[in-house]
Amino acid sequence: MARGDLEAVPGCTDLYYHDTGMYDVDGYGAVYIYDTDHPAVIDTGIGTNVELLIESIAEVGIEATELEYIIPTHIHLDHAGGAGFLTEAYPNATVLTHEIGVPHLIDPERLIAGTKAAVESQWEFYVDPKPVPEDRISGLEDGDEIDLGDRTLTAHEAPGHAPHQLVFEDTHDNAVFTADAAGIWVAPRNEVRETTPPSQFNLDACRRDISMIQSLNPDHLCFAHFGPREYDEALLSNYKRTLVEWVQAVREKRSKFDTDEEVIQYFIANTETVDVWGQRKTQAEVRLNTRGVLGYLDYMADQ
Repeated sequence: MARGDLEAVPGCTDLYYHDTGMYDVDGYGAVYIYDTDHPAVIDTGIGTNVELLIESIAEVGIEATELEYIIPTHIHLDHAGGAGFLTEAYPNATVLTHEIGVPHLIDPERLIAGTKAAVESQWEFYVDPKPVPEDRISGLEDGDEIDLGDRTLTAHEAPGHAPHQLVFEDTHDNAVFTADAAGIWVAPRNEVRETTPPSQFNLDACRRDISMIQSLNPDHLCFAHFGPREYDEALLSNYKRTLVEWVQAVREKRSKFDTDEEVIQYFIANTETVDVWGQRKTQAEVRLNTRGVLGYLDYMADQ
C-alpha cells in the first residue's frame, strides 16, 4: 500500500481500507470504509491528504450525501484529525466516538496542545483539526451498537492506550478494528510493535485490552497502522510480552542513566525498525514511546 491506495479487506464483505500516507510512511495510517446499507468510515487520519480519502470513498461508490457515520476509534489526532474535514464533505454523516472524546472534537484546542506536546517535531505532518459541529457528534459507551444494515458494530472500551479508545467488533465478518489496543502491525517482520505514547499509557490496562480482543476470537484483525491481517492469537500473546519487556527495559535503563533524556537517546540509538519506517519516523516513534513509559513509571511510583 502507498499513499492514496485503496484495497478490499481480504475475507470481508463490502469493507475496504485506504492508506493515508501519514508521516510520509506508506501504510502507516489505515482508514476503513464500509460500503454497507448505512455507509461508514472507521478512523480518519490526521487531516492531511484528506482529499485522497474522499476520492477513495467515491471510488467505493459512496456519494457525499450517503455516508452516515464517521467513527474515530479514539481522539488521538492520527485517528480523529480528519473528522471535522469529513463532516464538511459529508453533510449527513454523524461522528461517533467515545463519550470522553466528544467535547475535545467539538473544541479541539486542548487536543491540539496535548498532541503538540506529545509528538514534538512530528507536528509538521499534522494540520490543525477543524471542530466537529456539536449537533453532528454523539458519544459511545462500552457495549453500544452501530447499525450498518446487514451487520452491527459493537463498541468495546479499551482504555490502556487511552481512556477514550474503543475497539469495534463486526458481527457479520467476525472482524475486530483494533485501534491501537493491539499495537502496530509490522508485516515485514510478522510482529506487533509497542505503541506507548504519553500521557495515558497504562501497562496493566493494555494487557487487559489485548485479552478482551482475544476473547472475541475474531477471524480478522483490522489494525489502524499498516492494515488488516488474519487473526493469530499467538501474535497478541506475544504483544503482551512485548509490552512487559518494553516497560522493564525502560525501567532498567532509567536506573542506570542520570537523566530521562539519556534513556530516550539510548533507545533511539538501539532501535531496529529504521529499515521498515525510515530513520526519522522510527526515531520519533521511539522517543514518543519511551516518554510514555517514563510517564507511566512516574505515575506508578506515585500510587
